[in-house]
Parts: sequence; C-alpha cells; structure tokens
Amino acid sequence: MTLNAAPGKAHRSSDATIPTLMIAFPTTGLYAVTPESLSGDKLVERVAGALTGGARVIQYRDKSSDSAQRRRDAERLLELCKRHRAPLVINDDVALAREIGADGVHVGKDDAAIDVARHELGNDAIIGVSCYNQARLALDAQAAGASYIAFGSFFPSLTKPGAVRATIELVAEARASINVPIVGIGGITAENAPALLAAGVDSLAVVNAVFGHDTEKGAAAFAALFD
Repeated sequence: MTLNAAPGKAHRSSDATIPTLMIAFPTTGLYAVTPESLSGDKLVERVAGALTGGARVIQYRDKSSDSAQRRRDAERLLELCKRHRAPLVINDDVALAREIGADGVHVGKDDAAIDVARHELGNDAIIGVSCYNQARLALDAQAAGASYIAFGSFFPSLTKPGAVRATIELVAEARASINVPIVGIGGITAENAPALLAAGVDSLAVVNAVFGHDTEKGAAAFAALFD
C-alpha cells in the first residue's frame, strides 16, 4: 500500500526529494515504536533499519531524555521518515509534534487530549489514541476524531509489564463499529501476531520484537505478515 501525503502543515526541508506535507496513517502494516534505551546516532541507525525492513509508521517514544535531546532526536527521525515516505508519530507530546512538524501524536484515553491535539496540529494530523481493553473508549475516541485507536496489551509486555490486558475477542467486538484502523500493542511477536490480524487488527505496534534484535530482520518478519 502506498502512503499518501495528505494536505496539511508543511515540514521544513531543503531537500526537494523529501515530502513536505503530512503523511496519512496507513491502513495496515508494522508500526514500530522506539525504545527509551536508544537516542542519538544509535536511535537513528536502528530506526533506519526498521524502515528498511518494512515498518510503515514510526512512533518516537522517550519519556526520560531532556527536552533538547528529545527535540534533536525527533527532528532527525522526521527527516529519516520522510525519506522513507513513512509518518512519524510522537508519543504523548503535542508541543514537540507541533514544533518539529511531525505527522501526528499518540495520546491517552482522555477525549480532551484528542481535541487539544487536533487544535494544535490541524485537521490532517494523525491523532492516535490508547483505548487499552475498552471498546467504549474506542467508540468515544472515534467520535472525537481519532485517526486510529490502539488496544492492548494483548500479551505480556517488557515495555509495560503492568499494563492492562486486552483479549483477542475485544477486537472482533470493536471491529463491528470501529471504522478507523485498529492497532494492536503489547508483547507482540511475529509468532503471536497472526491471531491478532485474523481477529481484525490492522496494524501491529511493536517495540522489543523489532528493536531488541537485528532491527531490519525483525521488521521484515512483521512486514511479511502483511504480504
């Protein structure tokens, strides 16, 4: 599937080969989420591997580095993602997404957060929303204008060991009334992912099974599930 640039806020770029408009969220594919253990050159190198391996979206998630480092990393990732025609989504930081011209942001369950993000980033920005294990939250997020909703954790997660658990049955229940892409997250591997895809998950958000090993090979294993 081709990622299309939607009309929207221009990104700063001096390279005419890099798209300057926001890129829409793809309807399917690997959604690679960066681990907090990476920053600087190592982060960029590993994300490049994920994109080469077939990641369709990158989420930059870093809640521990200082603001200057986070901005430097986010700007470098944005340029990299543009070269690969993949959207960059910033985790839980609307201000950073706005400042660098990212393609969107991922927020928690609060509807107000969706409204604020949409106001700050514009109508064409990607606004993703965590809905945990609750179909009602997904319906509310969709009504509030979310671009996609995320359920999970479906499996034990190294990133969030204490996360609430979602069931595969929840996906089938939500699929009947959710029209935006459904993202699955939490302990997903290339081995357990097919059950989620069969249930109706559109996109797989993955941290450790991509970045915990050879990043390009890890991403390619997930990308093959969508062929």
